[in-house]
Amino acid sequence: MAKISTYKIQIYGRVQGVGFRPFIFNLANLNKLVGSVSNNANGVLIYINSSEEKATYFVDQILKGKPEVSIITNHSIEEVSFIAYTNFTIIVSESNQQINIPLTPDFAVCKACKEEITDENNRRFNYAFTTCVHCGPRYAITTKFPFERENTTLENFKMCSSCESEYTNPSNKRFHSQTNSCSNCGITLQLVDSSGNLVEENEQDIIQKVAQFISEGKIISIKNTNGYLLCCDATNKGVIKELRKRKKRPNKPFAVLYPSIEAIKNDFNITKNEKTALQSRVAPIVILQNTKTTKIKTETVAPNLNQTGVMLPSSSLLELLLQFFKKPIIATSGNIHGSPILSDQKEAQEELQYVADYFLHHNLNIEFPQDDSVVKFIDEQQIILRRSRGLAPNYLEIESKNTAPSLAMGAHLKSTFAFVPNKHTYVSQYFGNLDNFDVLERYKSTIQQYGNLFNSKPKTILVDKHPQYQSTILGKELALKNNVKLIEIQHHKAHFASVLGEHDLFSSKEKILGVVWDGTGLGDDNNIWGGEFFIYQNQKINRSNHFEYFDWIANDKMAKEPRLSLFSLLNNDTRHLIKEKFTATEWKVYNKTLQNNTLKTSSVGRLFDAVASILDIIDINSYEAEAAMLLENYAISAKNKKITDFLEGNNYETIPIKFLMQTIIKSYKIDGFSKTSVAQSFIYTLAKIIIREALKNKITIIACSGGVFQNSLLVLMLLRLAKKEGITIKLNRKLSANDENISFGQLMYHQNIKN
Repeated sequence: MAKISTYKIQIYGRVQGVGFRPFIFNLANLNKLVGSVSNNANGVLIYINSSEEKATYFVDQILKGKPEVSIITNHSIEEVSFIAYTNFTIIVSESNQQINIPLTPDFAVCKACKEEITDENNRRFNYAFTTCVHCGPRYAITTKFPFERENTTLENFKMCSSCESEYTNPSNKRFHSQTNSCSNCGITLQLVDSSGNLVEENEQDIIQKVAQFISEGKIISIKNTNGYLLCCDATNKGVIKELRKRKKRPNKPFAVLYPSIEAIKNDFNITKNEKTALQSRVAPIVILQNTKTTKIKTETVAPNLNQTGVMLPSSSLLELLLQFFKKPIIATSGNIHGSPILSDQKEAQEELQYVADYFLHHNLNIEFPQDDSVVKFIDEQQIILRRSRGLAPNYLEIESKNTAPSLAMGAHLKSTFAFVPNKHTYVSQYFGNLDNFDVLERYKSTIQQYGNLFNSKPKTILVDKHPQYQSTILGKELALKNNVKLIEIQHHKAHFASVLGEHDLFSSKEKILGVVWDGTGLGDDNNIWGGEFFIYQNQKINRSNHFEYFDWIANDKMAKEPRLSLFSLLNNDTRHLIKEKFTATEWKVYNKTLQNNTLKTSSVGRLFDAVASILDIIDINSYEAEAAMLLENYAISAKNKKITDFLEGNNYETIPIKFLMQTIIKSYKIDGFSKTSVAQSFIYTLAKIIIREALKNKITIIACSGGVFQNSLLVLMLLRLAKKEGITIKLNRKLSANDENISFGQLMYHQNIKN
């Protein structure tokens, strides 16, 4: 007979809050094993009494049959001193250890829970907070670790006898579900008007009432499990316009929430990848191309664009609402434009009282409010536009090389931070523009929360070189206060390092071309960079080329007014062509400014602005990157199959941006190119510039980052051109290409670069 010993099995990865312990419990009983399972500081800890052969087989079963939403990054098994077990038990975890596990993200409501809440014979019929071990909020409600009910904001809701029975029944889908609740013991809803007066609190009627109000053309602020949303009928042009007016958001696209995948298919032609993303446990907003059958009011949902951001319900609450309403609704962040998403009832009622007609509140506290994540697809390639609910905060693909805790403060406009308190890297959700006081406060408080969660303070703080970034200012304050090391990392090198890190390219023996194009970032020569080429080799990053410098004028105003970029890029012979875009006073002031200006830029982001302005598409943005989005929209809709490389036959070293502008003006004003044709050829020219640079340097791997690479047409053209030349393109894939990746890039640069 085989020797029976005690084996200790440690499972690492995203294994808490995903039904791992009940899975192990049932698997152990199936194999007639005795022992225990618990959450610990490193993941899930298992002890079994078994033969060596059976223990090895048991581990193999775990790896093959793990819960759907879990991610195992590593595991170990070892024989330990014998412990006499008589049965198999789940042990409640202790929380007095240093935590070394990924945070569990929020999961969209699963199919089984959707069926329960619409089944009149089920006890969770119409219960808006129905979850199980496979779905529901996790990160949003976490207060500390390990993941136990008492370490979440659900600790205030004591399970009723029916829920307790499910929780303790190994054959029930809610066995050891830490978020288990029902209408008898769980979270309650409350419907009030804009003044806070009670309208309805009957749980059975409240969602139906909300659906009725939406059908009547009202705007409702709904507290979802990740924060408040502002909702209205997506087929009602008038109410969408009213929401824009009240929210002070004239043109920026709204997201649309659909009741089902079938309803989306009726309005859009979706690909297999888009369908998979929409129905995933992330349930992100997916950018889809409008069709002739799209029934929503697209011109008011996303003015001047032929794309719409679409999603499916992420929670039982939204699922129920859409089942009642049966039509798509606007579902945009519950905030005043520019501020962070709200999650506190009192704050929401105060901040949004003049935006929403009614408020649907609930009494579950949200620790980490998050916007919805946003993605789009270019052929098979997924591009993340915003990394937030369902995706943040873990970065599981890489194990930290740091020996001491590090905090990377990220950038300023698309702010995130990255924290390495242990072997794991945590990249926070998107916050927004740190010029906004409320965004800055949310950013600060979340950094503090992470320190408390992991009981860890950074020994090294990484900041952007730009001294006026609020992230840099705060990083310097924290370094001084805690007497820790401060390291400055150049913005575009951090962008490049983020792609190298994502694709594990730091060990590459080949030279890698880095192409980093964005709107702004302080360069090593104190000019504003944004059209950069780097070469990575042997743990070093060196700038190899850039777009020709032109004048940076009017500070931040230049990024908001495309006409200023155009003004700066035109020479004295052609500048008069755009005089009508300015008042007489403005014309005089800006010409004077140009004469005295010393600050230069190589920004490709501003080049996009200039082209949009010369084509009379837009002169003043109402939201960030509006000009670039509109220009891409024109380019995608081009009917002309003949595409021009505006720099064909031009021999250059530094990219001749002013010559390029003159060529574009000639093509549009003299040669009769249409706006769509110019826009398409401009983007094609940019793709050709990249390929030309790689061929010139005999490089076959190109890593691209920066906000410009959220342009789907540019990426598509680049991928196709590169394939013809045998060149491999590497893009940000787990992180956004914009400044959200700067914090991660700072960490990667710090850990891998010797410059």
